[in-house]
Amino acid sequence: MAKNSVQNSKIVLIGGGTGSFTLLQELKNLTPNITSLVNMSDDGGSTGKLKDELGVLPPGDVRQCLVALSNTPKLRELFDYRFGKGSLAGHSVGNIILSGLELQYGDFAKAIKVASVVLNITGQVIPITLNKHQLIMKDGDKIIKGETAIARHTIDLPHPILTHLPKVNINPEANDALLRANLVVIAPGNLYGSLLPAIAVDGVKQTIAKTKAKVVMISNLVTKPHQTDGWHVVDYVKEVERYLGIGSVDFVLYNEEVPSKDLLKRYATDGEFPVAIEVNKFRSITAKPIGAKLVAGRTAKQDPNDKAIKRTLIRHDAKEVGRQLELILSDLSNYSG
Repeated sequence: MAKNSVQNSKIVLIGGGTGSFTLLQELKNLTPNITSLVNMSDDGGSTGKLKDELGVLPPGDVRQCLVALSNTPKLRELFDYRFGKGSLAGHSVGNIILSGLELQYGDFAKAIKVASVVLNITGQVIPITLNKHQLIMKDGDKIIKGETAIARHTIDLPHPILTHLPKVNINPEANDALLRANLVVIAPGNLYGSLLPAIAVDGVKQTIAKTKAKVVMISNLVTKPHQTDGWHVVDYVKEVERYLGIGSVDFVLYNEEVPSKDLLKRYATDGEFPVAIEVNKFRSITAKPIGAKLVAGRTAKQDPNDKAIKRTLIRHDAKEVGRQLELILSDLSNYSG
């Protein structure tokens, strides 16, 4: 496939937070036609405080995606700077700016567009929904309210049910982006706190069914304690397809590299273990499995001023993920041509 064909491709990434941030920095090099559809259920840390105090939509995941796509390093650093003390301790400058812009214009979508110009981003960042809501999980007889509480919850029964209260609808701009896409990528991340809340928005399933784009899911590298313990890549695909429909995922990209003993020990200390990849189990899904060495060479570092949320520090090798997505786009172009 000619390089120009890849650059003309329209890629839509669904997710939020660190998983999207890591990949977007590389995907913008594949094509300028990159759209990040962002989960809007976050209620923790700086984002949660701004939501509660100002009544704004959650800015945190949107900020991370804007920063990832920015082409102005100094402004990237400014938007990501987090206060370490005083009444603003824990808040990032970018979160405050986005919330201020929303209050100024009375429109979060307008706030993002203004910030996009300021940051000189490649592509676009679009909230998956613009409806204010609270994320709800039903785990057997238990009802857990809020993304932060859900992220910390020990799941008792398989396949808990995620809903939004009140019911939310897909943002029309997000809908249009999915319909125009050549490739829809489901980012890695917190399954019940970030990915499924975005996918469960009313209208996403229906639009994914309509789009001609192929859907690629990027599997997590490690399991999450008390929620996905012992999971195989296939389990993640099946849980996503429980919301999108069986057979909706066309490809699943997973890590086949065995981490070093030091990394394994570090993960085990936090109750995290590599996602299982036994080959025979892939027969139970229709998605084509693609294995590659996807672990980044270095682990990330926790921002010392980011004390409200403990973040997983293992990262995907974004360059290798980008290379694999470029190969998929090449194959699709050759096949259609």
